[in-house]
Amino acid sequence: MPTYVHETLIEMFRKRPALAAEILGGQLHVAVPEFDTARLSSSELTDVVPTEYRADAVVTLNNGFSTKMAVVVEVQLRADARKRRSWPVYITTLHARLDCPVALLVVCPVQAVANWASAPIPIGPPESVMTPVALGPEQVPVITDPATARQAPEMAVLAALAHGTREDPEPIFDAMLHGLDATDPDHASLYTDLVLSVLPAAARRLLEEIMTTTGHKYQSDFARRYFDSGKAEGKAEGKAEGEAEGEAHGKADAVLMVLGTRGVAIPDEHHAFIAGCTDLAQLDIWLRRAISADKIQDLGDEFAG
Repeated sequence: MPTYVHETLIEMFRKRPALAAEILGGQLHVAVPEFDTARLSSSELTDVVPTEYRADAVVTLNNGFSTKMAVVVEVQLRADARKRRSWPVYITTLHARLDCPVALLVVCPVQAVANWASAPIPIGPPESVMTPVALGPEQVPVITDPATARQAPEMAVLAALAHGTREDPEPIFDAMLHGLDATDPDHASLYTDLVLSVLPAAARRLLEEIMTTTGHKYQSDFARRYFDSGKAEGKAEGKAEGEAEGEAHGKADAVLMVLGTRGVAIPDEHHAFIAGCTDLAQLDIWLRRAISADKIQDLGDEFAG
């Protein structure tokens, strides 16, 4: 079953198909033809045998009505031998359908998986091989310039995922947050949730501090909207106190439900602490942390006891 991380990474390419060409022609040094539009194409890659294959995404690079190149985009979270049998089918089927060069771009959050994915796939004698192109953390550039991040918000998010554990990741987080100012609020929130759910605890706390500390030198407009929205809703003029309490109870229930779904043990005192919390911003933080929590302490220092 596709995971939250898998689906969010694919959503980057669905939202902005040209990202596939930018990665291939930039970090991965693949020759990309000139094109004026990048569009999503059908991801169904069924051959003449009654077996259906479906890629994560297919992007076509076009000049006018002519397709110059197609890119099969796959997100791979772990090594899977079955993929090395199905990927050649994706390439040959799309080549036959569109009659143009086809590249396979494999996006891997783990470098070891990227190394595995980029190995040539032997097809048959004498020297028939297919070579995927893989993007791992080592291939993702370090982006610290807010202007660059605004031009390519998705690349800034990938940079935060790949390099957020560096000794001084603040400039990387700064660039990402300013990049998110340049995208729509729904995707900005989705990408931020992804980064917060993947980063280890120390880096996640740093990013949350950047986003929540008033007047922090790295706080962007998006960061203020993202974390202040819950407080603003709770303080909105004319909003009844009972309604605010109901929203808090609903978020607390969501935190407990996510933890329960993940099989996280919740001691009675921590269950009561979460259920009784009325701070909407704090509940939002716990909910994002619960997505990847393995133990109750992963929610924050207040659960260390």
